[in-house]
Amino acid sequence: MVTSWQPRYIAVEGPIGVGKTTLAKRLAESFEADLVLEEPQDNPFLERFYRDPRRYALPTQLYFIFQRARQYQAMRQADMFEPVRVTDFLLEKDRLFAQLNLDDDELGLYDLVYEKLAIDAPVPDLVVYLQAPADVLLRRVSTRGIAYEQGITREYMSRVSEAYTRFFHHFDRSSVLIVNTGEIDLVGTDSGYAILLDQLRGLRPGRHFFNPGPAELNR
Repeated sequence: MVTSWQPRYIAVEGPIGVGKTTLAKRLAESFEADLVLEEPQDNPFLERFYRDPRRYALPTQLYFIFQRARQYQAMRQADMFEPVRVTDFLLEKDRLFAQLNLDDDELGLYDLVYEKLAIDAPVPDLVVYLQAPADVLLRRVSTRGIAYEQGITREYMSRVSEAYTRFFHHFDRSSVLIVNTGEIDLVGTDSGYAILLDQLRGLRPGRHFFNPGPAELNR
């Protein structure tokens, strides 16, 4: 008899504004899971990075990697107590942004720090990768109204989206559900979330694609 698959560690990923944190919170509630969030608002350099990327890219990325090291250490220590965990980040996302934003010398320093930290990151059972076109992402960023994000350009958003596409084209460390959220909001609406949750509940290990359109809402 085939039994349902229940991932113990689910990571939600995708570009800026795609709905990672909202989805992670909803999944944690649905699965009664422990929730670990990226907390970018704690990074004192992030707002300055959006104003002056060239000057503040390196301290922004270094802060994030130190933050990640603390979070993964705490997750490792708590493993025996939590039956299910949901996060809105992968460790690899930090280097993805480092490669986008740092010059060669800075990236060399970042990699040296990364190696010295020797982060022992648990591998998710499932990664939910949310996609959307750059124009949709910019609209969502505008709607959520975080002041320092309002200057994000379409060119930068496109570079971020393309970097995620390249990364997940080769990613094979976990089962992956690649979700196109461009046509309908699967994260911020109850009807959309119900569709996505139903897809997740019936998932088997492996690599999967989910590309729903507006018609899905009427089923």
